[in-house]
Amino acid sequence: MHEPQTNIAAATEAGSADPGTRAAAILAEHRASIDRLDAILVYTLAERFKLTQSVGRLKAEHALPPSDPAREAAQIERLERLAREADLDPEFARKFLNFVISEVIRHHEQFQK
Repeated sequence: MHEPQTNIAAATEAGSADPGTRAAAILAEHRASIDRLDAILVYTLAERFKLTQSVGRLKAEHALPPSDPAREAAQIERLERLAREADLDPEFARKFLNFVISEVIRHHEQFQK
């Protein structure tokens, strides 16, 4: 089976010695990958929030508090460890998770009303 050529391979195979053309092809490939990853992030966050909203409804039905500081601390610690393993700035990961947690708690508080 023949695979379609990438922009990089096409630019190289066409004999393009022009560094600008090659750079543009590489840039287009990187941007396409970034766009795919952005879509994955958005859909993953959407799924995560659907689940946390179910948790919020369950907590509201059983008069449980909207936040769980012990779980939140454990999640932050876990995410920082994963970030280090993935070579991502753990501080960024912590800030990101804190933002997500604050949104989840806000949703849970709305279910409590």
